[in-house]
Order: sequence, then structure tokens, then C-alpha cells
Amino acid sequence: MPVPNLPAQIGPYRCGPSEPLLLIAGPCVLETADAALAIAERLAALAQETGVGLVFKASFDKANRTSIDSFRGPGLEEGLRILEQVKTATGLPVTTDIHESSQAAAAGEVCDLLQIPAFLVRQTDLLVAAARTGKAVNAKKGQFLAPSDMQHVVGKLSAAGCENILLCERGTFFGYGRLVNDMRCIPQMQALGTPVVFDATHSVQEPGGLGGRTGGQREMVEPLARAAMAVGCDGLFCETHPDPDRSPSDGPNMVPLDQLPALVKRLLAIRETVRSFA
Repeated sequence: MPVPNLPAQIGPYRCGPSEPLLLIAGPCVLETADAALAIAERLAALAQETGVGLVFKASFDKANRTSIDSFRGPGLEEGLRILEQVKTATGLPVTTDIHESSQAAAAGEVCDLLQIPAFLVRQTDLLVAAARTGKAVNAKKGQFLAPSDMQHVVGKLSAAGCENILLCERGTFFGYGRLVNDMRCIPQMQALGTPVVFDATHSVQEPGGLGGRTGGQREMVEPLARAAMAVGCDGLFCETHPDPDRSPSDGPNMVPLDQLPALVKRLLAIRETVRSFA
């Protein structure tokens, strides 16, 4: 199986064990252009202050919402228009999820990084379409997969021409409505030849925990992120919002935007301490 070499290139950034932390951050779902730009400007300032490589993240369509009545986002065309505005205004690379092969080419024209949702990470046609855009791909480990299973995801992406692959740990099913993190997944997936990102906010989800909505334990984001830094993750995925409790999607999991800078600084301190022993 062809294996990519560390590190991976995402827009102007390199992600890997000897590189600055890559932070993928933004709201769960796009709401309005003004809201996205306001968040992105705050994140750009955070990147400038801390030296992290920052990729702005937001979904144009949350196709896997719990309820048929849940807000899904502005859709592909409008969502990509907003992401392009963010990229132009702030200079930040941008990323979004794709759920269908037909979305890959359009998303690849705007985004520097394409994200494959965990539930869809075994879908060969989706992986191949993402790889053929020539952009970096962040593949989330399915909640139902062992870390070793991700070798097949890497193989599919590599065979289709993707040279910059990230794998993402975001928890494993533990019974109904609960996720747990096995931190061994991080070095085990790094052994496949790819950088590994830790998704600190989806890892605290409680799927369907609020009946027709997903619940979560926001207070567990930092403890898990600290553990991932100590284990040696190469990047952090962290959804954020100015007022998570008013967000139309995944509010219980997101970090309040005004709390994110201090959190990132604490995590960077852990990462630097760990790297000093290498």
C-alpha cells in the first residue's frame, strides 16, 4: 500500500511532528456571511498571536443531523461563496465537509482541505473524488473503526493521487449515545505515515442525547485535548462559536469563541513540554 510521507501540506502550512500545531477551527455550520467573517477574523488574530497554522472550518450542509427538522446550512453554492469570502478577507485557508462525490470538485475549487465525515469514511467513491481535486484531505476515523482500519482509507486516497492526508481521531462508540477516546489511536494512525488531528469537540458528543438533537459535554473538551497534546497529536480540530448555546448545530460541544485563545495557549504549553523530551 502506498503511504504518504509526513508532513502534509495544507495551504501555506505543513502539519507533522516537527511542525507548528495545526488548528482547524470554526463554527459547526455556516449561518450567515457576516457571522462567518466575524468568527474568522477572531481566529486569524489568534493565529497571529500564537503562531499556530489555522484553517477556518464550517459546513455548508449538515447532512447527518438527528432530525428532519434540524437546520442544515445554506447549501453548497451559497456555503462555498461564504467560505471564499472568508478566505479572501482573512487570508486563512478554509475547509468544509463533503457528503457526496458530486460535491468534491466544487468544494476543491475553494477549499484548501476537504473533510470526509466519520460516518462516510469507508465510501470509496467519495474518497476518490476528494483525492482527485488535488487538495489535502482530512479523513475522520469512523466511530465504528479500529485505527488499523484507516490504512485502507489511506490506501484509497493515495491510489487516487492524494499526497497530503490527515487522519482524525474523534471517538469510538461506547454503547448507545456515548463516545470514548482511546488515545492509542493517535500514535497508531501516525504509524500509517500520516499526521493525526484530534477532534476535541465531536469527541464529547452524545449522539441523540437531547432527543431530537445531539447533546454533549463541553466541559470535557479541554481534558481530552490536553491528553491528545501529551500523546503527540499533530493538529487540533475544535469547533467554536460566539454563543454556542444559540448555535443551530452542535452547541453543547462547541467552545465559546472568547475562551478559545486561552485554551489554545494552555494546550501549546503542554505540546512544547512534551516535545522538549523528544
